[in-house]
Amino acid sequence: MSAPSGIDASFAGRTYPATRPYEVGREELREFAAAVGATHPAHTDPVVARALGHADVVAPPTYAVKVAQLADRQFVTDPAAGIDYSRVVHGEQSFTHHRPVVAGDRLVSVLHVDAVREVRGTAMVTTRNEITTEDGEPVTTVVSMLVVRPAG
Repeated sequence: MSAPSGIDASFAGRTYPATRPYEVGREELREFAAAVGATHPAHTDPVVARALGHADVVAPPTYAVKVAQLADRQFVTDPAAGIDYSRVVHGEQSFTHHRPVVAGDRLVSVLHVDAVREVRGTAMVTTRNEITTEDGEPVTTVVSMLVVRPAG
């Protein structure tokens, strides 16, 4: 049943299928590191990253949001969910890293809609992305809160 915010509360507990594999590129990680001001050379120099025991350059911790958003798109664009994205505000986000993301990883994400609750006409939607390698190795868990303002 849809609430005043337009979100269908029955989506709580829903799990979306895994995204197709997303290949993490070395140059992409360098650009992301520059964009977020991550200056450690392990983010840009494979020699430094390998000296630290990594297979290639390492993603800054917040990089996982890029992969999570690919999975989130399944929910926010699902017409049955009733989300008007123009009314969505990002509430909060947390990361639990099981291991670093490195260039060359092929990552998939499974989106879980953990909770949908209504507070004075505003929907608070908690999602959880379980990001793994395409072989199933856990990489990062991303928990997000989307706030969907009421229409009008």
